[in-house]
Amino acid sequence: MRALALGAVGVVYGDIGTSPLYAMKETFVGHHPLAVDLVHVFGVVSLIFWSLLIIVTGKYIFLTMRADNKGEGGSLALLALIQRKSGSGPGRWSHGLVMLGVLATALFFGDCMITPAISVLSAVEGLAVVQEGFAPFVLPIAVAILVGLFIIQARGTDIIGKFFGPIMLVYFLTLALLGTLSILERPDVLQAFNPIWVVRFFAADPSLAFLALGSVVLALTGAEALYADMGHFGRRPIQVAWVWLIFPALMLNYLGQGSLLLRDPSAAENPFFMLASEGWRLPLVILATMATIIASQAVITGAFSVCQQAVQLGLMPRLRINHTSASAHGQIYLPVVNWALMVMVLVLVLTFKESSNLAAAYGIAVTGTMFITTCMLAVLIRRVWHWPRLISIALIAVLLVFDGAYFASNVTKIPDGGWFPLLVGLVAFTLLTTWAKGRQLMIARLRESAMPIRIFIESAANSAARVQGTAVFMTSTPDGVPHALLHNLKHNKVLHDRVILLTVKIADEPYVEDEKRMWIEDLGKGFHRVVIKFGFMQDADVPAALKQVSTCGAEFKMMDTSFFLARQTLLPSAKPGMMVWREKLFAWMLRNAESAMEFFRLPTNRVVELGSQVEI
Repeated sequence: MRALALGAVGVVYGDIGTSPLYAMKETFVGHHPLAVDLVHVFGVVSLIFWSLLIIVTGKYIFLTMRADNKGEGGSLALLALIQRKSGSGPGRWSHGLVMLGVLATALFFGDCMITPAISVLSAVEGLAVVQEGFAPFVLPIAVAILVGLFIIQARGTDIIGKFFGPIMLVYFLTLALLGTLSILERPDVLQAFNPIWVVRFFAADPSLAFLALGSVVLALTGAEALYADMGHFGRRPIQVAWVWLIFPALMLNYLGQGSLLLRDPSAAENPFFMLASEGWRLPLVILATMATIIASQAVITGAFSVCQQAVQLGLMPRLRINHTSASAHGQIYLPVVNWALMVMVLVLVLTFKESSNLAAAYGIAVTGTMFITTCMLAVLIRRVWHWPRLISIALIAVLLVFDGAYFASNVTKIPDGGWFPLLVGLVAFTLLTTWAKGRQLMIARLRESAMPIRIFIESAANSAARVQGTAVFMTSTPDGVPHALLHNLKHNKVLHDRVILLTVKIADEPYVEDEKRMWIEDLGKGFHRVVIKFGFMQDADVPAALKQVSTCGAEFKMMDTSFFLARQTLLPSAKPGMMVWREKLFAWMLRNAESAMEFFRLPTNRVVELGSQVEI
């Protein structure tokens, strides 16, 4: 438990743990500055405390984490869980839930781009606090760190990942120590635990208090990652780390920053680094920079995991997925995602230049995802857990008030930079829904023209010449004759002694046990239909799965087996289904998808591809 909790400290809490670097600073000197006085300082600290208590501790740590899909978390895992447990078939509920899950995933990609940029930039900006002469070097150093971070992804983080936990442990203990020393100089800051200060804060200046929510929410960024990373460490270690270390350390630091502001209002320019005495600021900058690198690494790893889930669930085209560790299953690397993220992060850093400018772009994606998670939780609580109506309504109402207020405040930041994550989210949402819809239409068109398998076997098995060996025809639908089989018979005029019609299905759970993986049907005359089922967190290794099959006449020997794949060329048409521009977009995505041969780990010298054209 201790080892897992330490691992969770290093990976899961990097994002929310680096929030003290910029949350208080942006609240008081950001785009909507506040007066540094007793009411505003106590009000902001109190708001941070109650938000961390209700949203992070209550909603995520103890409520949302109960909604694990066989140990996995995140928006897509939650969506799959609700659909499986509630039996949501086709209909308005199911369609609406899918759209919510896809939208949350799309917003997550916007968050993935901003988090590394603002975290690393805010830490390196501490150099200017140490010595003003360092200011011109902040941007080049931040860019160099970020480029290096993305370059090492291909090598994996298995080795350096072992140091993440101890480094972050030192970082959080430093947060607690600095905060405690500052609190001792102004103990009355502890009054901020009283929620009356939130009321006084809003009563003193309602409009500014509402706008301040857009900066206060920076203290909550990373809360969604706690749920998304649950599969790596489990629920209990994440909860233990939060209750006994992370939450106390964060609150001590925020209280310490509040105490500092009451003593020295000019410290609002960078209260986090001003907590340390002058001689300790440079070591603090180095420690904070290491923490932000680790936080950025966690976000990048999360992006890889979400993309893997999206590919397996049919929301994204096949992507190249490389495993960087022989022992750790979750250590994956997606080259396309990695370089796309790097380009966008560097564009953000070079465009916005300062963490204060990036803070305007930050928040709307986070609060949007939080709001969607609450909506999905409402369905889960009522339709899956069957909680009493009154308790469910009261609980969701409280969560919606918090999430709705934070989201509404962040909407005001759209002109100042909030448009960026929304634009990224819109593009991602368009791509995800276009792929899902296009794939659905393509499968429907193929089914329309498919010949019934029984008729084909009776006619072809008696007339075609048979040759030795096994032919595996991969098909997306477990009924009808695969197009590759028809084309092979048409051009080569032979059938193999053993013909396997193979369909790979992805379950709505992360892992499928070996004994539940196969479904086999003997169709007679050497024909067999095989359905292999994988979880959405598993690799679709077809040859490895076929080695477990012993009921199709004989064991599979790869040197005697040929895999036949159909490669569809899409022809956009005026048929009802999708607009022509989306059909063209889907066709482009299909052309650039990872080949089925590599995705399904098929031996390269045993694959035959046969082309066909499909109108959608």
